[in-house]
Amino acid sequence: MDPTSTIFSFLSVLLFGSTTNFNHDFPSESCHFPAIFNFGASNSDTGGYAAAFIQLQSPNGNTFFGMPAGRFCDGRLIVDFTAESLDLPFLSSYLNSLAINFSHGADFATATSTIRLPMADVVPYGHASPFYLPLQYLQFAQFKNRSQIIRRHGGIYASLMPREETFSKALYTFDIGQNDLTQSLFLNMTIVQVIAAIPDIVNHFSDIIKNLYNLGARSFWVYNTRPLGCFPKILISFPLAEKESVGCAKPYNLLAQRFNAELKNALARLRIEFPLATIVYVDLYSALYSLYTHPTKNGNKIPKDTILLLFYFSLNFLCAN
Repeated sequence: MDPTSTIFSFLSVLLFGSTTNFNHDFPSESCHFPAIFNFGASNSDTGGYAAAFIQLQSPNGNTFFGMPAGRFCDGRLIVDFTAESLDLPFLSSYLNSLAINFSHGADFATATSTIRLPMADVVPYGHASPFYLPLQYLQFAQFKNRSQIIRRHGGIYASLMPREETFSKALYTFDIGQNDLTQSLFLNMTIVQVIAAIPDIVNHFSDIIKNLYNLGARSFWVYNTRPLGCFPKILISFPLAEKESVGCAKPYNLLAQRFNAELKNALARLRIEFPLATIVYVDLYSALYSLYTHPTKNGNKIPKDTILLLFYFSLNFLCAN
């Protein structure tokens, strides 16, 4: 099975069926979204990086699309399965201007994006995306305005743009924050220094939610960050870090947990500030970590050590950062 499909199936049970108001027959009459507007990094990039900088090569796209499809993945991403579950077409990247239908939403994510202004050198001279979250928000604001100008002018392109009412009824999804932590670590910041920066990172994220709310957004779906201590690059770069029973680096998983706790608290404050909004915190960390700790329970028949290595590989090379 495509590893991303495994993740989404698990999330469907864990999240859609229990921790939110969505039922497992999602979508339903009470949960219909005409569009998705996604913000994030490589975990939800459906073609932004490829459109802006360089086309991806095989094996990206081989499993499902039969060719590179702008995704840092050999199959589909969680955002693809989300769109399918809502009976929507796959999201096209806002940066991809060729023969695109945006009537059902747009994807503003690009690989290596961060919440705050990237600390590392940006592409093409470095590895960080210049399209950090505040810039993705500005792209969305421009898209919202210009799409309605196109609709008012009519013609062949009008039907390719969202209706005005779509923006208030759409689902706004976020999968970002991981790179703010990892880029800092690989710039030789200590874990203590990165932890000290987390409140500022989360405050920047909260500001984007507020700005989108002021533009009419009402439904927000926010993924927390993944178990960083299980990433191969972390394990290779910090080989002396204390290990957990499943072989992941404990201090870096604790760092991810600290970020997730701050994010969860920030979203709780936003719910109080904006009672008319629906803001869902999606615990992707727990869903993924369960696949590491209970591989056979989740349908994997090979030995634990092997599935861990394969899943680390797939998560970070084929379907992640």
